[in-house]
Amino acid sequence: MTAMMNVRGLVKKYPGFELKGVGFSVEPGYIVGFIGRNGAGKTTTIKSILGLTSPDAGSVELFGLDIREHEIECKQQLGIVFGEFCYYQDKRLRTITAVYKRFYREWDKKKYCQYIEKFGLDESKRVKELSSGMKVKYSLALALSHNAKLLILDEPTSGLDPVSRDELTDIFRDIVSDGEHSILFSTHVTSDLDKCADYIIYIRNGSIIMQGDREEIINGYRLVQGRLDELTPRLEEALIGVKETPFGFTGLIRADEAYLAEGLQSAKADIESIMVYTEKYENHEGSEK
Repeated sequence: MTAMMNVRGLVKKYPGFELKGVGFSVEPGYIVGFIGRNGAGKTTTIKSILGLTSPDAGSVELFGLDIREHEIECKQQLGIVFGEFCYYQDKRLRTITAVYKRFYREWDKKKYCQYIEKFGLDESKRVKELSSGMKVKYSLALALSHNAKLLILDEPTSGLDPVSRDELTDIFRDIVSDGEHSILFSTHVTSDLDKCADYIIYIRNGSIIMQGDREEIINGYRLVQGRLDELTPRLEEALIGVKETPFGFTGLIRADEAYLAEGLQSAKADIESIMVYTEKYENHEGSEK
């Protein structure tokens, strides 16, 4: 089956920042979490994919087609949701929809009405009257109503309350459940990905440093805790970042080296802890003291 997206060797240079040969793919039926701290290169990558900025090198294929050569055809099958809602605040939803649908050959009015009802949206409301969660749901309703096969979401849950975020992750799982849709989900709210992502891509300082099946990634690490006198030099060297307090230490270790922490308290890692300890280690060139 053809991949929804193939990104190969994307390079984009700015003063003080460079996207360094970014490459990954998105397969049908998957939610791919794209993580990294603010400024790591997530939005630059997405803008380069969509042609909103011109990469200095690399290529992007969507649905087996080079997007630069088949931009209109590719974008007919894309649904795009940004965290920032950029529509006119005083416009009613029905007015925005009437303009939006003109750009898509396969606009499905019936499907649109179903999503409006499902999301509890009132088309007579103005944009400024919507909550942050309702704005994201409206963007999703638009994105899903022209038979888009691939959704690209850039920080869609940023600023939402926990209940709204949980509701949206359920919606995302439902969208891909037919095996014919996929989602590239860029976020720094990693707890959302623990609920819904199948695959993780981790970008830091413009480079992909980790990617793979979410369960395989988190099963590859353990969090360990102990007293300071139990932090031997050999164990400290193996830890990927370590946080010390007057009461002891906590650190991240690869599962295949967990034998070095035998006898200490340990727990399964999650995406957030992997990211936090990796960033601390890399940023301080050693353990946090």
